Amino acid sequence: MSARRLWLVRHPPVAVERGICYGRSDVALAAPVAAAAATLRGELPVGATILSSPLRRCAELARALSDTVTFDHRLQEMDFGEWEMRRYDTLPRADIDLWSADVWGFRIPGGESAADMAARTWAAWEEWGAAESGDLVVVAHGGPLRVMAGRLLGLPQNDWLDIACPQGACIRLESGADGTWRRGETAK
Repeated sequence: MSARRLWLVRHPPVAVERGICYGRSDVALAAPVAAAAATLRGELPVGATILSSPLRRCAELARALSDTVTFDHRLQEMDFGEWEMRRYDTLPRADIDLWSADVWGFRIPGGESAADMAARTWAAWEEWGAAESGDLVVVAHGGPLRVMAGRLLGLPQNDWLDIACPQGACIRLESGADGTWRRGETAK
């Protein structure tokens, strides 16, 4: 297996009031994407394959980074079902407690579980990441990006959600010839 480089790019901040659960809702960005794209272009390799969630907060950034983008619905954020676009402090306390007790297994009413999101994200990786050679940039959301990073780095699943994934920034990973992934500080 040859060495690979991967950039996991999270969309910039969105135009949604703090405390609102927006998951898979197709919300707008809080500011024009040009500044975030300009900063990221300085970190990303020229000519990399770009794969993106089709939700506009990611799609706008991906299109600002390249004229050639492949969109994959499996990279969308978790579907929070009945919780979408509701304030967290208005959600049923019993549901929040169940979710806290089983973050990966609890299925949001009318939506999906984190395990569901992780499975579809990994299916996208197996199709695109494992098949691609060369540099790959994935523009997506916090949930899917943490799943990819955590699984590729071999971390226990309960540690995946603790991976820092700032909006408008990227996580760089690289694999060695043996296929083992690590955080990278790779040059363009």
